[in-house]
Amino acid sequence: MIFTKKAEVTPEARPVAQPGETLISLHGVERWYEAGGSRNYVLRNISMDIVAGDFVSIMGPSGAGKSTLLNVLGMLDSGWAGQYWLAGEGVHALPHKSRVALGKRHVGFVFQQYHLLDDLTVAENLDVPLSYRDVPRAKRQALVADTLDRFGIVGKKDLYPQQLSGGQQQLVGIARAVIADPAVILADEPTGNLHSSQGREIMALFRELNARGTTIVQVTHSEENAAAGRRIVTLRDGWMT
Repeated sequence: MIFTKKAEVTPEARPVAQPGETLISLHGVERWYEAGGSRNYVLRNISMDIVAGDFVSIMGPSGAGKSTLLNVLGMLDSGWAGQYWLAGEGVHALPHKSRVALGKRHVGFVFQQYHLLDDLTVAENLDVPLSYRDVPRAKRQALVADTLDRFGIVGKKDLYPQQLSGGQQQLVGIARAVIADPAVILADEPTGNLHSSQGREIMALFRELNARGTTIVQVTHSEENAAAGRRIVTLRDGWMT
């Protein structure tokens, strides 16, 4: 899959860190759940830096804390302790509303279950993240058209998710994640529901996006998928090993 051009981005979506500069920094991040008067830890003392343009694969057995860490990075989980810096902002010091706004501004998600809106067409699904950023309607239409062309899905623009194959739905999910040119894409088992050939196509797309400067953090059980990244972080029982 080859892109002929890079999608135009809005001024507020310009890169917040230059390649090689620290984009994400975690210091002593921990997540636990109270049970029977004691704490069950899911993440323990996680400290790591991710630079702009990196492609990080997070691996580990089930229950190791991989998806929890991704949810912390994406600000889908607020019940953690420690320090988290994203694009120069201290996430740990922000109230919930500001965290949500920061996530919408800088983070794109790719989910294993696709999470497309069933009652919206492909084009309308792509419009959703742009509407979060208050991009003017005419500008949104131009970006959606450009992204449809960029991902080779112009012919699918008026179809609904249930009319697409799993691979096509995931392709739309990735297009939706990158349309506003976020600082980082977080992918949770992005090929988990796909056939092996479809999975390889998605990972080839990720490599191409990364080669063009997109920062990617993926959770995966697949060693083949993990090898697509630049480095691997392994979790076990909530600890980085």
